[in-house]
This record gives sequence, structure tokens and C-alpha cells, in this order.
Amino acid sequence: MTDRYAVFGNPIAHSKSPLIHGIFADETEQLLEYEAILAPKEDFEASLKQFWSQNGKGANVTVPFKERAFSLCDELSEEARLAGAVNTLTLLDSGKVRGDNTDGLGLVADLARNISGLKGKRVLLLGAGGAARGSVLPLLNVGLQVYIHNRTEEKAKTLAEIFTSYGDVKAVTTSELLAPFDIIINSTSSSLNGDVPQIPTVVVGANTACYDMMYSKEITSFNRWAIELGASQVIDGLGMLVGQAAKSFELWRGVTPEVNTTIKVLREKIASE
Repeated sequence: MTDRYAVFGNPIAHSKSPLIHGIFADETEQLLEYEAILAPKEDFEASLKQFWSQNGKGANVTVPFKERAFSLCDELSEEARLAGAVNTLTLLDSGKVRGDNTDGLGLVADLARNISGLKGKRVLLLGAGGAARGSVLPLLNVGLQVYIHNRTEEKAKTLAEIFTSYGDVKAVTTSELLAPFDIIINSTSSSLNGDVPQIPTVVVGANTACYDMMYSKEITSFNRWAIELGASQVIDGLGMLVGQAAKSFELWRGVTPEVNTTIKVLREKIASE
């Protein structure tokens, strides 16, 4: 029987995961099925349990189930434990479920593809929600200095405190944003509404690379703002999406897919939609 994999979410019709993992499977010559499953908001757990009983081997989890999936795991990676959420579930041979969070790993992999010499660079991380929390440890693990800014200062402080023993991380207030950063990462959903975070423009300099976790057919509002301010480089989150999927695929199948072709295929598909 063919191994089954899936992404669970609600809504889920927009998901690019089946396309991404289909490309990975073809590229690495892995025989598997991957589908998108619309799980009921009130009974995600039962939907997942049924999937495991029908030869399910691994699952991705997206909004709004990442925290609930976390609570179902018997084992957790360090990234998942600190993020308080999982996006990748693996059914182990023992029957136990392992939870991983590959979002931040996908982000760092995409940063490394686009920006040379990450170690020691100063990063301004905008936002303190789930996307930010899942990214801090991978950012610190590659030697970046992480400064967290959030509209609600207390949330930024709380997030920074979780990771203080793992590397150079601190919360910064708006009044402390006085000079350009090497990298600015927008983890907020502002671009979904065509907005940008309300921060001083001085943070963007001629050598600043700006990264928006959102992606779309057109350039995102955050990246457009960064270009207008003279940023040296802007990157959207499509590579992060493919990167986190690649990490999940590697955990499940033990092989590492090449991501550049998949990013190109998705970029072309999005442009034609």
C-alpha cells in the first residue's frame, strides 16, 4: 500500500503543499500520495486519527491547528517545543507521534540561499506571533543577532525571554529603532491587507535586505515599502514555504529534495493565476 501524507487545515483549498510534495516525490523517485484534507474545526483530532488508521505516515498542519497538533505529540523537536506549535507530524514505527516545526528552518534556508554570510548579522524581526516564535531558534542557531519588535511591547519582551539562553536576542521598542539593520523580517500579516508595520524608516539602509514571510502574484506591500526606502534586496516568503516543505519531506523520507526548481514552478503558477 502506498504511503500517504497530507496537509490538514481549515480552509485548505488554497494550499500549495500537494503540488510541492508531488514535485519532491517525482524528483527524488519516492512513491507516495500527498493530499489536502479539510479538517472540521471542532474535530481536527478525529480527522487526524482516521488518517493515521488509513496508512497515513506523516502530516503537515496549518491554520488553525498547529497548537492543537502540538498537544497530540508524544515527542517534540527543540524547535517545536520552543515554538509551542508544530507544522509537521510523523507517525513513528513505535506508534508514537513526533512533532516538528520546520517553518523557521525553511526561513533560514531561504535566507542562506539569498544572503551571503548570515553569521553575526543584525536582524529586526517584526511581530511576536506564531510565525515569529517558530523562527527565533533557527535564526539564533545560525549566529544571527535577533531584535524583536512588536506593536504590543510586552509580547516582544515575553518572546525574547523564552530564547535568551539560546543566543543574542532582545526586544526593542519603537524609540530604540535608531539605525539600519542588516536584515528585516516581516512575520506579521500586514501585507495581506496591503499595509506595512508602523516602524521608523531609518531601519532600512542601503545595505538592508528585507524579507516578507508573505508572498503573492505582485510584490508585497512590505517589500514595495522597502524598495522605496532604498533597501539593497527584497525577498518574499515563497522560498520559505518550499523550504519548510523540504524539511518535512526530509524528515519523512530521509532524502533532501532540491528546492530551486520547485520555487520556479510555483512562481510561474502563481503568475499565471
